[in-house]
Amino acid sequence: MKNLKRTLRDNVWMRWVMLLMVGFVLAANYYFYDALSPLKTIFEKEFGFTSTHYGLFVSVYSLSNVFLCMAVVGGIVLDKLGIRRTGFMFVSFMAFGALVTAYGASDIYSNGGWGYGFMSSFLPNYSPQLKMMLLGRFLFGLGAETSIVVISKIIVKWFKGKELALAFGVKLGLARTGSFLAFQLSPYLIKSPSGWTTAIWFAALFVTISLLVFMIYMMFDLKLDRQSQQDGIAEKSDPFKFSDLKELIFNRSFMYVTLLCLTFYSAVFPFFSFSADFFLNKFNLSISDSSDISSMLPVGTMIFTPLFGFIVDKYGRAATLMIYGSLILVFVHTCFAFTTINPYVLMVVLGIAFSLVPASMWPSVAKIVDEKRIGTAYGFMFSVQNIGLWIFPILAGLVLDKTNAPGAESLNYTYTMIMFASLGILGLIFAILLKREDKVSGYGLDLPSNAK
Repeated sequence: MKNLKRTLRDNVWMRWVMLLMVGFVLAANYYFYDALSPLKTIFEKEFGFTSTHYGLFVSVYSLSNVFLCMAVVGGIVLDKLGIRRTGFMFVSFMAFGALVTAYGASDIYSNGGWGYGFMSSFLPNYSPQLKMMLLGRFLFGLGAETSIVVISKIIVKWFKGKELALAFGVKLGLARTGSFLAFQLSPYLIKSPSGWTTAIWFAALFVTISLLVFMIYMMFDLKLDRQSQQDGIAEKSDPFKFSDLKELIFNRSFMYVTLLCLTFYSAVFPFFSFSADFFLNKFNLSISDSSDISSMLPVGTMIFTPLFGFIVDKYGRAATLMIYGSLILVFVHTCFAFTTINPYVLMVVLGIAFSLVPASMWPSVAKIVDEKRIGTAYGFMFSVQNIGLWIFPILAGLVLDKTNAPGAESLNYTYTMIMFASLGILGLIFAILLKREDKVSGYGLDLPSNAK
């Protein structure tokens, strides 16, 4: 009887090192996304931003994924071209967009640098800095969401049939580490001798380094593919057919997961982008203290997401945990709207919700969808998710501007938090529907990851 040759993915240490490498790319992605959140008041002072302008800046990240369906296209390209070429392409977009954003906020640009004159020639109600930063944020989003799809497929590739939910949990924990560092480091980098733009340039450099790390990962991915081909276990990619997308859309379990993804993340990420300003206004804190409170969310997820991933792998209950996480989300946002409960405590509790749902949701997709179409499935989910990440930051900014007097010393966030709590309620409904549908479809979302 012949012994099958072991591949890199059969080496426990090797697959976890690979996870740490792509997790670094993800951490850089999230760091840049959140690094500018503590700078909202500075943008208002330096460039004349309003809350609506800031909401537009946050939301333009999702523009390409909403109107160009880039995450869907990227998922299809991923299934067709593979991890290495697709990943390099979109992580490069991510790095270039980060550098353009930093340039738009720099003194070099503000003092008449390249592109300043052109950006000053149209839309006079928007500052040249805002317009260049919007361009950079758009390019960053063009690459960032598809890079997350690529990383998700990488994890399925290395961990399916092994510690898949735990791997997703660690991946999400690494992503939240990026957010935590953003809220911790940005307030201190603002005070650096070279000025507050240091915080943005540092974030852009972080993303650029992540591109180099991904290029190193590509060498190991190539070696794994060659080993798999030699052993005859490599999966062949089938040509993409639009019927594949149609099958996903008519799969109730998949659509309930997708709609939960839309509503849940829309209630978390836009809030997170405004959270430092929310704490500053509601509790009359400094930028540094407000950022410290905001950083409690990723701290909670860094701890709890791998833990819940381990639980899902060993004991299952993914569909049930998604319901619990949605309930906690509604509770926290309602408390933020109507109470003055210690915000440190509430952010840690929100971190638990933000661990329960993702740690259960993303590995569940691998049970619902065939691995050959996992890129398309994740791409579709991220595109739908980005509809919320585009709309709700703008709505949050509009609600703030409409419910507060111009030039008010302190902003009232009550109506904005009611909006986020309402999204949580919708997510809870979809989580309940998913659990009910799973009893019919038989995907076994409440079973352990390695259950047959």
